[in-house]
Amino acid sequence: MTDKTARICRKLRPGATYGGKQGFDYCEGIARETTGSQGICMHLLNIPPGARAKAHKHATHETAIYVLAGTTVMYWGERLEHRMDASAGDMVYIPADMPHLPVNPGPGTARAIIARTDPHEQESVVLLPDLEALVPG
Repeated sequence: MTDKTARICRKLRPGATYGGKQGFDYCEGIARETTGSQGICMHLLNIPPGARAKAHKHATHETAIYVLAGTTVMYWGERLEHRMDASAGDMVYIPADMPHLPVNPGPGTARAIIARTDPHEQESVVLLPDLEALVPG
């Protein structure tokens, strides 16, 4: 992408989805792959009732989440020893390199807008399979 095309304002409407390494399907959003963004990405996520992600972290990148609907539970920390409940209207911050695992306990679908300081859709995702068994369910 040339400098000239990178400086074009773009508008997207979430539609197409892609499977994330974390185990959820994300609505394609603003990312280097879709808009040429240089420092951020933003996606819409729908988490079905009972769904849970794989334990993971985003290497060197911060994450901000705004919960639009539903309720989620996020286990976080080096051994996923902390629990945070979030519901519609809450904003959640996840520092770079912080292990976490979100779950939707139901009964409805949870919807959230997720933004990261990594412009790629999946580049900074590091799966942490050794932590999976630390979260109930």
